[in-house]
Amino acid sequence: MAGLALRTALPLGATNPKQVPEAARVIRSMTAFASRSGHHGPVSWVWDLRSVNGRGLDLRLRLPDGIEGLESEARKKLGAALTRGNVTLGLKMTREASETELTLDPDHLARVLRALDEIQSRAVEMGVTLAQPTAADVLTQRGVLAQGQPETAADPELPRLLLADLDSLLADFLAMRDSEGAALAGLMNDQIAAIDTLVAEAEARLPDRGDQTRAALRRALDRITAEGAPVEEDRLAQELALIAVKNDVTEELDRLRAHIGAARDLLGQGGAVGRKLDFLAQEFNREANTLCSKAQDKALTRIGLDLKAVIDQMREQTQNVE
Repeated sequence: MAGLALRTALPLGATNPKQVPEAARVIRSMTAFASRSGHHGPVSWVWDLRSVNGRGLDLRLRLPDGIEGLESEARKKLGAALTRGNVTLGLKMTREASETELTLDPDHLARVLRALDEIQSRAVEMGVTLAQPTAADVLTQRGVLAQGQPETAADPELPRLLLADLDSLLADFLAMRDSEGAALAGLMNDQIAAIDTLVAEAEARLPDRGDQTRAALRRALDRITAEGAPVEEDRLAQELALIAVKNDVTEELDRLRAHIGAARDLLGQGGAVGRKLDFLAQEFNREANTLCSKAQDKALTRIGLDLKAVIDQMREQTQNVE
């Protein structure tokens, strides 16, 4: 982002960002989708891979039965590539109708013909004339014709082709996660820059706030002394010091500065930093809440509320980061 210098955390042995693989320096979104289709002979298939936000990695596979080793290999590939998200992988397979073979069941055909012959004989004995059954009548009897389709798992080449296609599907899926992650990083960098600006405004406000606080305390003291109540100077100095310490927000602003640096480091580091960013957003919010409670100043309270609004927006985005 323009105006922001990201401090990238480098792996051991790397002396500059160019030595770090690009995939290690990006954050990924947990929301993505990819699909891929293929065919082998009469068999066609469609892979479908999608994911949404999740606290951990939840894999749900919907694969056809009968393809040995497919599910275990698919789980292994997904587990190696992903760390978080509710992930659903589906595979639908179809076979071309033109490849269907019709075969006769000789044994069942013989049973059907014997039954028809018996019916004809009984009808003749009883003086009943029946029409001769046609070949079509025989073929429509259940079990005479069988539709034969070779088993999918019987083709040893098919599992290898399916897994190769899964590799391409996973590459498309990760590319979309990277693209969405780049957009998230840009948005969060803007939000961190906004927090940085608001912290600077708060720091600039502190001298005026101190003058106004002292003036308010002086007016309160004048009202007390006007009523004739005695005031011990030492006790007065102690009370003023306690009030000053209680309302001091320097530590909160210093911690916000430290959190800004940590957030920029995490975004520059990339990888699976979603949990850390979410925790950091909670710490940002904690300091902003304390700043508002100590403000005792209209302008500083407004800055604190603006901080809380931006931090809340940033935390929403951290929920999408792997």
